Parts: sequence; C-alpha cells; structure tokens
Amino acid sequence: MYIKDDLYGAFTVEKVLEELILSEPVQRLKGVHQGGAGYMVNENWNVTRYEHSVGVMLLIRLLDGSLEEQIAGMLHDVSHTAFSHVVDAVFENQAEDYHEKIYTSVVKESVIPSILAKHGYHYEDILLDDSQWTLLEQPAPKLCADRVDYTLRDMYRYGHITLTEISRFLQDVKVLEGEMFLQSIESAEWIVETYFKEVIGFFMNPLNIYSNDRLANLLKLALTKHVLTAEDFLGRDEDVLAKIRATNDRELLNLLNQIHPNVRVREDKAQFDLHRKNKLRLLDPFVFINGQIISASEVSKNVEKMQKEAYKIAVAGVYVKILSS
Repeated sequence: MYIKDDLYGAFTVEKVLEELILSEPVQRLKGVHQGGAGYMVNENWNVTRYEHSVGVMLLIRLLDGSLEEQIAGMLHDVSHTAFSHVVDAVFENQAEDYHEKIYTSVVKESVIPSILAKHGYHYEDILLDDSQWTLLEQPAPKLCADRVDYTLRDMYRYGHITLTEISRFLQDVKVLEGEMFLQSIESAEWIVETYFKEVIGFFMNPLNIYSNDRLANLLKLALTKHVLTAEDFLGRDEDVLAKIRATNDRELLNLLNQIHPNVRVREDKAQFDLHRKNKLRLLDPFVFINGQIISASEVSKNVEKMQKEAYKIAVAGVYVKILSS
C-alpha cells in the first residue's frame, strides 16, 4: 500500500498496516474530527483522527521505530469517540481520557485482533501496554510522536507553520534509547512556540471554546432525553448529529442551531458568558548538546518564558463573550 502524507512524504507500508488502515475501526476515524465541534464553526478546522493516526504511524516509521510500534501508533486513537474530547466534557471527565478508559474493550470487540493474528501478532502484546512504545508516548512535557504529530499537523493545516519549517525541525530530531531529542536550541524554541500556538492559540481559541461548550451541552441533553446512548459516540460525528436532527426535538435543534460558521465571539474577562479551562499542557523538550541531555528551559530563556506564559494562560482559562449566535 502506497501512502502519501503532507508532512512526512511517501511510503509503501507492509500488508498488516494496509489491512489495519482499511479496517472499519480505522476508517471510522475519517469521520471523527480532532478539534471536536470546531469544524462546525470554521470549515478549515477539519483535521481528523484518521489523518493523525496515519501520521503518528509514519512519524514513528520515519524515526526507525519497529513495525510493532508503528502498529501501536496507527491504533492509539482507535477508541476516540465522535467529536473527540467533547465527550470528556459530556461525561465531566476532567482527565480527558475517556477514550483510554474504553480502549481495551473497543479493540477486543473489533476486527483488529483477528487482523493482527493473521500476521502473527497478538493484540495484547502490542496494544495493551503503551509504556513499551517510547517513541509513541511520553509523559508531558517530553516530545513524543503523538504530541509532535498533532501539533505539526494542525498548525500546518491551519496556516501557522510551513513544510520547510517542519522539514527543518524533523531533520534536527535525534532518537536516543527510543526517545526523541533535539540537537539544537533553535529547534527546541521553535517546537515549543508551535506547541503553544496549538494548545493555547487553537485549543483555547474563544470560538473553539464556544463550539465545544455548546456541543457538549447538546450531547448531554440528548443523552438525558434518551435520544443518544454512550454507544452512539462510537460512531462518526455526522452520524451522531443526524440522529439528533431526526428527532425534530425543538430544544435539541435550538442548541444545534447555535453552532454554525456565523457565530461571533470574543475574549472578554470583564463581561463574559462562558469561562472554561482546558487540560494543562506544557512542553519542555530535551536537547542533546555537547554530549549532554538537558531540558530546553534550562538553557533557553525563551523556552522558560513561553512555559511561564502558557501556564498562566492555561490556569486562568478563557473568558468568552458571545456577540451573536
């Protein structure tokens, strides 16, 4: 199977990866938007979990990760619900890990174990302990393929960084003992700045906050009215919305009609209608310099400053004034 990715280039992948990519659990992710309700208010905010999943797999491949780790990367988000982290708000799950809690059951009940078994793999060995996949996942504030891909992919798609910058950054990545490090302070400062454009500038964009808040309220109400069940969230975004529209429930449709591209909001701490905080996300990559591994904030005042500013903004949250809905 031949794959061409905007960020990482062209690859021919093994049969097991091909069959996983073409399987229903992975194909479903084409209908799950990474930014939740964002695409409903801005059609350009349209990165999907599918693109990210394939991207993580290819980034691990680019970094010479094993085929098993590439499989884990491809499938790490397969249990993400419709609208991604909006469902965490629906279930008031502040850790934003609902998809992780249901991961094992989603995998076991899918075709994934049989596809892997066909190629000589046991799903338990690859998918149920991600601590062995050190390129794929690392605790914050370290770099990892998951964190790097969604940052690069979103910020490239939304026009904040260029392919030239991405290529330059990837050339500076070094793998030591299975973990990602950088070889220059310049690259560290660039990825930290880019990451905060993502988690502060995009995730905490007032329009994004508004759309996800309104959608969470809608989904909660639909559950209360027994229009939706938790099982429905294992479908695609538009499948869930179609089920709501089909009810002709005036209260639900009124909420749904408040999420559209002509909504106008602004950040206003003095007069606000919504105040929301997102999960705290920080980045402080390790840099390999003169034979030593050291965190970027220890050698870069810029990284230290960006860390403090991002922390302050994240802790304060976003105050949103609705101008028109």
